[in-house]
Amino acid sequence: MVANTQLTISELIRSRYSDLTRKERKFADTLMANYPVAGLASITEVAANANISTPTVLRTAKKLGFKGFPGFQAALRKELKQTLANPIVKHERWANAAPEEHILNQFAIATMENLSSSLRQIDHHTFDKVSELLADENRKIAIVGGRLSHSVADYLATHLQVLRDDVTLLSSSPSRWPHHLLNLSKGDVLVLFDVRRYEANLSDLAKLAEQRGIKIVLFTDQWMSPVSTRAAHTLAVRIEVPSGWDSAVVTLFIVEALVAAVETHRWPQTRARMKDLEKLFDDTRRFLKKPE
Repeated sequence: MVANTQLTISELIRSRYSDLTRKERKFADTLMANYPVAGLASITEVAANANISTPTVLRTAKKLGFKGFPGFQAALRKELKQTLANPIVKHERWANAAPEEHILNQFAIATMENLSSSLRQIDHHTFDKVSELLADENRKIAIVGGRLSHSVADYLATHLQVLRDDVTLLSSSPSRWPHHLLNLSKGDVLVLFDVRRYEANLSDLAKLAEQRGIKIVLFTDQWMSPVSTRAAHTLAVRIEVPSGWDSAVVTLFIVEALVAAVETHRWPQTRARMKDLEKLFDDTRRFLKKPE
């Protein structure tokens, strides 16, 4: 068995947004602003909240590939259940349905499908805008992750600190986050990693950052962290694999591609910084050298 690559409704909306009419886009925008909860009320309430008619809601659901509104809502409820899945439930689900093939093969197939599906969904214009933000030396960069995603946040911060000035990895202690916000101004950038199970502290931080005019770049999964409603740019990737844990492979792929893009944007300055850094490494004897 491999990971389920059926598109989520948020992915369907992003991929088909240009095909929607103005009124249908109002429904899509209202749903994405409070996803997926905004789509779980009655069709009458959903239409009223978006200031459109119920036939428009039904027509939009059909354009997204559903026979009717009940099927559309059933898909939303299934997504909501998946976002709340804990590692024990995930492992049991995979173990019960797993074929006899080796775990390496299962994991490789799932990961490659995640990468392929994610690349089809990511807007390269969004990627370019994020790389330009991270390369802009007039903006300070702060980076933060969650309980497990902090390691990917650390990885990104370490690379960006080589490429440019004013890059900070936020403390793992939420009580110190307001201290970091003091050093950020309007137009600066907060890069935030939040995948299921979404963390309340990260949502609170995003709210404070938004209030201060800080641009939020969000790395999340196919079910979309609540922070997406506050983010200037969102990079959503697929993370599900045959394991009790979600995978960071595709997220790391996008991070490394961004690092390469930022390096390209800033190569003259980056080259000089790298030469200085290598001299510091030599002076501190940080790395072993080949014997003469």
